[in-house]
Amino acid sequence: MSEPTPDARVSPMLQQYFGVKRQHPDALLFFRMGDFFELFFEDAKVASKVLGIALTSRSKDQEVPMAGVPVRTVDAYLRKLIVAGHTVVVCDQVEDPKAAKGLVERAVTRVVTAGTLLEDALLESGRHNWLAAADVVAPGEVALAWLDLSTARFEGATVPAAELADELDRLAPAELLLPERFRDARPAELAPVRGVDAGGPALTFRPAHEFEDDVARRALQEHLRVADLAGFGIDPGDRFVGAAGAILAYARDTQRGLVSHVTKLVRRERGGAMRLDRAAVQALELFETARERRRDGSLLSVLDRTKTAAGARLLRDWIGEPLVELDAITRRQEAVAELHGLDATRATLRGEFEGVFDLERITARLAANRGPPRDLAQLRDSLARLPRIVASLADAGSAPLTELRARLVAPPGLHELLAAAIETAPPLSAKEGGFIKAGFRAELDEQRRLRFDVESILADLQRREIGRTGIATLKVGFNSVFGYYLEITHAQRERVPADYVRKQTLKNAERYITPELKELEARVLSAEERSLRLEAELFEEVRARAGERTRELQELAARLAELDALQSLAEAAREHGWRRPVLEASRRLLVEEGAHPVLAATLPPGTFVPNDTRLGGDGPCFALITGPNMAGKSTWLRQNALIVLLAQMGSFVPARAATIGVADRIFTRVGASDDLTRGASTFMVEMAETANVLHHATDRSVVILDEVGRGTGTFDGMSLARALAEHLAEKTRCRTFFATHYHQLTQLSEELPSVVNFSVAVREWGDQILFLHRIVAGGTDRSYGLHVAQLAGIPAGIVARARQILRELESLTPELERRAARDAAASAPPAKADDRVARELRRLDVERLTPLQALTRLAELKQLAHGGEPTAKPRAKEKDGDAPSLFRDAGA
Repeated sequence: MSEPTPDARVSPMLQQYFGVKRQHPDALLFFRMGDFFELFFEDAKVASKVLGIALTSRSKDQEVPMAGVPVRTVDAYLRKLIVAGHTVVVCDQVEDPKAAKGLVERAVTRVVTAGTLLEDALLESGRHNWLAAADVVAPGEVALAWLDLSTARFEGATVPAAELADELDRLAPAELLLPERFRDARPAELAPVRGVDAGGPALTFRPAHEFEDDVARRALQEHLRVADLAGFGIDPGDRFVGAAGAILAYARDTQRGLVSHVTKLVRRERGGAMRLDRAAVQALELFETARERRRDGSLLSVLDRTKTAAGARLLRDWIGEPLVELDAITRRQEAVAELHGLDATRATLRGEFEGVFDLERITARLAANRGPPRDLAQLRDSLARLPRIVASLADAGSAPLTELRARLVAPPGLHELLAAAIETAPPLSAKEGGFIKAGFRAELDEQRRLRFDVESILADLQRREIGRTGIATLKVGFNSVFGYYLEITHAQRERVPADYVRKQTLKNAERYITPELKELEARVLSAEERSLRLEAELFEEVRARAGERTRELQELAARLAELDALQSLAEAAREHGWRRPVLEASRRLLVEEGAHPVLAATLPPGTFVPNDTRLGGDGPCFALITGPNMAGKSTWLRQNALIVLLAQMGSFVPARAATIGVADRIFTRVGASDDLTRGASTFMVEMAETANVLHHATDRSVVILDEVGRGTGTFDGMSLARALAEHLAEKTRCRTFFATHYHQLTQLSEELPSVVNFSVAVREWGDQILFLHRIVAGGTDRSYGLHVAQLAGIPAGIVARARQILRELESLTPELERRAARDAAASAPPAKADDRVARELRRLDVERLTPLQALTRLAELKQLAHGGEPTAKPRAKEKDGDAPSLFRDAGA
C-alpha cells in the first residue's frame, strides 16, 4: 500500500512523521516514541521481514501498518538492516517528554548508512569500514577517495581507470559514492566500477556539484581550518580532491555536521607500497581462503597476534600493502627483530595491550558527541596502561622503537580527569545514571543522597527535632497524600514549637509540617530528576573536554596500533620459528629451506617438506616446474611469492635463510575460475589475468603462473604457454615461477639461458607412486594424472580404460604434432631473417652433427640470412626427450 497523503484526519504525531519522511523518502525512518523506535507504512512492512519482528496496526480505522524495536537494543536491529542494504534515518526525541507542552519535539539525529557507522556493535573490529567516492576526471583516469568515519582515516589518489577495480578490491568499501549522472548509466559507462563484486559496496548517488574541484577544495579547507591544502601534501593539480569533497559533504549530511574528528586528508603516494591486484590477493589467500572464504587458513590468520583492534587493522593494511622502498623495509624489520629478541618486553607489551581498547574509534565517537559513558571509562583504562607500555620499551635500542617510545604521550591531565569523574564500571546506558563518580561534584553527591539515602536524612531530622522540642516520641513520616510530616501525640501538644503548622489530626496524634520539612520534601521529590540531569550535564562536560584532545588521542592511538602490529609480527616469528631475511636492491631470490607460511604452521610438526629456491641475479630468472598434481608445485609457487611479500612488509619469513631483492609487484595467475556475470569464461579470465601480468610486470617483479594455457585446446594452449614463457624469460626478465603439464616446454632451458627446469620428486613402485614434495633440478615428462585419478577414487575400470586410450594417443602424437607444426608455420607471419637464424643456431646440437651435416646446415643458415628459405635436408636425429617439432615451428 502506498503511504497516504496527510490530511486533517491524521493525528499530529503522524503529521510530524510525514514531515520527516518527505525529507528522506528512500530510507527507513526510525521514529522515536517513548522507549521504542517505530516504523510505519511500507517501512514497517520492509523492516518486519528483514528483522523478523511483528507487523501490527496503529489504528483499526486507518489501518496504519507499524513495527517497532526497543531503543535500548536498537544497534542490533540497525546492523541487520544495514547488512541487508538499507539506509536508516533515526528521528529521536530532542525534548524531555515531561517538559513538553503538547507534541514532543523530534528531529533527525543521524542517517545510518553502510559507510558511516561509528558504533562498535555495528562494526567489525579488525578491519576498516571505508566510505569511498569515485569519479571519472579524464579519459582513463579516476579520482578516488576513502574515509573510515569510525577512525577518521581519510585518503585519496588519482588512479588509472583500469586499476580502479583492484583498488576497490583492496579497500573493500562498505559504501561507494558516485555522481548522480551515473544513476541511469549503461553498464559500459560504469566500467570504472566494474571491479566491484555483487556482494561489494552499496552504491549511493550524490549531486554532481559535490564532486567539483573548486567546491570540494573550499569545503575541505574550511573543515580542516587551513587556507591551502598544500600543508597536507596536496597540490592544486591533485584531481582526487573532488571525490574527497563529496565524501566530506555526505559525512556531514549523515552525521548532522558532527565530523570534527576528521582532522587531515592524506594524499596516497602510489610509489611507497606494492599494489597487489585482485588475482594476487585471492590466489595467495592473504585475508581469506579462496574456496570457503574463511579467515582461518589465510596468511592473516597466521600473522595476527595483535591484542588491539587498531593494531589488527594496521596489520591487515601492512599485509595488503607491502613496502617497496628498501630503507622503509629495513626500518620496520629492525623494530620487529628487536622485539623478537626481547621476550620479556614482548610479553609485557602483550599483557598491557590486553587492557587497551579501540582508541581510534572511541576518539571518533567522543568527537562526534556520540560516545557513551563506557567509552570514557575505556579511554581512562587505556591511558592507565600507557606508563607501563612506555617503561617496557626502556631496553629498546633500535631507532624505530626509540622514536616510537618518545611519541607515546597521553594528553596531559586527561587520565586524571577521567579517573576522578567516571565510575570504574559504568552502565551501558546513561539513562539511569550512575556513571559519574562520587566526590567529583558536591552538588551531585547531595542530590544522590537525597535520592538514595532519604531515610538517614529523615532520621537526622527526627533526632534534631527531638533535641529541639524535647518530645522523645516525635516521629517523621510520609503519606502519599500529605507528603512528609512530623507526628506528635496529643499528650505532648503543649510542647509543640510555634513554627510547626498543623496538617492533619488523628485520633491520638497531630501531624505537622515545617518550612524546613517542606523544603526537604521538595528536594527529595525532585532529587531523581535533578541528579540525572546534573549527571548528564557533567558527562557532557567531561566528554567535551576529552573531545578537545582529538588530535593528540588520534596520534597516540596510531602509535599504539603500530607498536601492537610490530609485536604481532615478532610474536608470530617466534611462534613459528621464522628467520630474518636479508633485503637488497637486486633481482635475486635465494631461499634456503623455505616453507609455505600457512601450511607449515597448520600441518602437524615435521610433516611439511621445505625446499630451496635460487633464482635471478646472474643466474636464470625463469623457473619452469613440471611434475604431477598433488605433489607440491603450486605450494612452491605460492610460498615463494608469500616469502617475498612477508619480507617486504618487514616480517620474518619461514626459511632457514633468505636473500631477497626488493620486488615492485607480485603477480599471480593461479587456478580456474569464471566470471559469468560479466560474460567471461574460465579461459577468458585466465587470459585477462595473464595479460595483466604481461602489461605491467617489470624486471623487478615476481610472477607465479600455474598451468597457463590449460583452458583451451592442447596445441593452442602449448603454443600460448611457450610464447608467454619466452616473453617473460627473455624480454621482461622478471623472477618467474611457471608450473605446467606441458612437458615439451622443458626444452626451453636448452634454448634460453634464463630458463631453468625444476620438477617434483616422485618415487614409483609398480603402479603405485609416492609424492616426495621435494623440488629437484631438471624436468620431467610425466604428469601421473591417472595415478592421481586412482588416488581420488575414480573406479578402477575407468582408470584402466584411460590407460588404454592414453597409449593410443601417444602412438598418434608424432603425426599430430607434425600436422600442428605445419599449420602453425603456414599461418605464422614471416619472421625476420636474423631472428630465424638465431633461433636455428640455438637449436643446433653441434656435438651430434657430422662434419657433412654441419656444412650443410651452415649453407642453409647462410641462405636463410639472405632472405631465402633453407633447403629441406635431413637433420640429425633428435635426442630422446627433445621437444617435438611443434615448438620449433610455432616459436618461429
